Amino acid sequence: MNTLVTGAAGFVGSHLCEELLDHGHSVRAVDCFTDYYPRERKCQNVEPLLGRHGLRFIDGDLHDVELDELLDDVELVFHLAGQPGVRPSWGKDFGHYVRQNISATQRLLEAVKPRPIRKLVYASSSSVYGDAERYPTPESIRPAPVSPYGVTKLAAEHLCELYRMNFGIPTVSLRLFTVYGPRQRPDMAFARLVEAATRERSFELFGDGSQTRDFTYVADVVSAMRNAALSDWCGVANIGGGSRTSMKEVIAMVEALCGPIDITAGRPQQGDVRHTAADTSVAAAAFGYAPRTSITEGLEAMVARAQASCHDRLVT
Repeated sequence: MNTLVTGAAGFVGSHLCEELLDHGHSVRAVDCFTDYYPRERKCQNVEPLLGRHGLRFIDGDLHDVELDELLDDVELVFHLAGQPGVRPSWGKDFGHYVRQNISATQRLLEAVKPRPIRKLVYASSSSVYGDAERYPTPESIRPAPVSPYGVTKLAAEHLCELYRMNFGIPTVSLRLFTVYGPRQRPDMAFARLVEAATRERSFELFGDGSQTRDFTYVADVVSAMRNAALSDWCGVANIGGGSRTSMKEVIAMVEALCGPIDITAGRPQQGDVRHTAADTSVAAAAFGYAPRTSITEGLEAMVARAQASCHDRLVT
């Protein structure tokens, strides 16, 4: 089955390409290597995939590439491209978020509109909820983002729904709750924490550590994306890890694996919500979603990869 993955060199995108190739899909992977974090990290993400049968990689921006050629004979579209990060989305950089998260999505939807694709899966975010009215949070709760990033993710999600209702494009928007795992973006808390633990560096904790998240392992996320794409269902669904965990608890888990970590106190950041928790009953009913990886297992995988990387550097 021919598939297109945008944002393919990113954390989740590279794992999704691997999942699709493992299941026999032909993958057209596109990424524009924005400078949100070093290009080298993204190149490392895709390097193991480049020699695999069925992968074609395109270095390009969705605003510039020839989308008709890119979409030729494609049956499934996975749209993960976008500008990430809650904290940098304020101020002068907001234009980047509008361009990469909203405008690029609209251009892709216009290109898909006349094509008989089977499904377009959009990677939305739990950031659309802001400080939710209740936990676990169902999709029926009114979205109220508290960051410009969340606003742009919600806008792109609305575009997907508009094109679905007006033009019949079969879209699925998956609201992902704090995805973690090997190759996680270097600015994210788990990546920074594991880095601090395995390299004996300090870890800056924003807030008092009692804030909670519904942490979701990346393998569960990409499996959900593929299953949603192959289902007959369309709409909006939460994808969460199955339990709320505080940062204090996460730190204790990593210390149990690696030893004591030097923690430095940082201020709470504008746009960060206090808690998240996903009600995943819609995804469970629509395409059989159930998280399979506990946070302990996921952290063990991240630590093991970081320790192996440290060992490889020492050897070379």
